Amino acid sequence: MTNKSRVFVTDHEAPTPAMPAQGKTGFVGLGCMGMAMAANLSASGRQVVAYVRHQDRMNKLAELGHEPTTDITDLFDCEIVVSMLPDDDAVLDAAFGRAGSGIEGFAVGLRRGAIHLSMSTIGTGAASHLVKEHARHGQGYVAAPVFGNPDVAKARQLFIVVAGVPADVERCRPLIGNLGQQSFIVGVDPAQANLLKLLGNMMMATTLEMFGETVALLQKRGLDPKLFVDVLTNTMFGGSAHRIYGNRIVAQSYAPGFALPLALKDVRLALAEAENARAPMPSVSIERSPYHRNRPRLCRSRLDSP
Repeated sequence: MTNKSRVFVTDHEAPTPAMPAQGKTGFVGLGCMGMAMAANLSASGRQVVAYVRHQDRMNKLAELGHEPTTDITDLFDCEIVVSMLPDDDAVLDAAFGRAGSGIEGFAVGLRRGAIHLSMSTIGTGAASHLVKEHARHGQGYVAAPVFGNPDVAKARQLFIVVAGVPADVERCRPLIGNLGQQSFIVGVDPAQANLLKLLGNMMMATTLEMFGETVALLQKRGLDPKLFVDVLTNTMFGGSAHRIYGNRIVAQSYAPGFALPLALKDVRLALAEAENARAPMPSVSIERSPYHRNRPRLCRSRLDSP
C-alpha cells in the first residue's frame, strides 16, 4: 500500500476546551474504552447520542450526560457517528446491519454528508469495504484507531492514527482533539490507519513476549530482573512500552486490561496482511500458535484497546 501523503502530527498539550454543540454525535460501542471516550465528548460540550442494545444500561449513560437510546434510528440525524467496537464484523453490523438477523445498521438512514468515524482496530479489507459502502450512501468515512487503554482514554491521553478524505478529517478534528493527546494524520485511505495500528499492536505483543522470556530467565538464574529493566529502560529501550510493561512484569502485575481474544484477533489480522504482502512475520506467528496461546505466560499484561 503506497502512501504519498505527508504525515502530520497534531499535539494536544491540554484537553480541548469545552465547545458549543456542533450537531449531534452518535456513539456505538460503549465498552470500557468507548464509555470513557463518550464521557469525554459529553464533558466537552458535545451532544452525544449513545446507542446500546440493552435497556438496563440507559440510566448509567444518562448519568454521564448522554442521550441514551436502544433505537438505531436515533443516530440518523447525527453529524458524526463514532464506533468503538471489537472487530470487523461488529463494525460492519453496526453500520450496515446483518440480513436475516434483525440487526439494523445506521448507514441506511444516516443523512448524506454525515461521517462515520471508526476508532476500532479492524482489518484493511473491512476498512475499504466501509469506505465504499458509505460513499454509496453519500456519507464520509474516517478511520481513527487509538493506542491506549481505558485509563488512558479517561485521561484524554490516547494517541490516534487518522486517515480519510481531508475535508472529512478536518470536520472530525475537534472531536478527535477532545479524545487524545496526539493525533497522526497518515493519508487519505482509511485502510492505512488500520494497517499502522495493527502493526503497532504487533510491536507491543512481541515486546511483551520478549520481556516475559527475559525476566523468566533472570529469575531462574537468581538475578533481580528489576535491575535489568532499569538498565535497559535507561539506555537502549527507553520507550513508554518498555518502562510501563517491563515494571509490571517484574512486579508480577498481570491484571489484564485487554481481552486475550481481541489480542489474538489483531494477530490474525496482522498475519493476513503479511501474507497478502508476501512479507513474513515469524515473530508474530509465534503469538498465534496453539501452544503459545494456551500456556500460562509471564508476559501476559495489558495490550492496547481495540
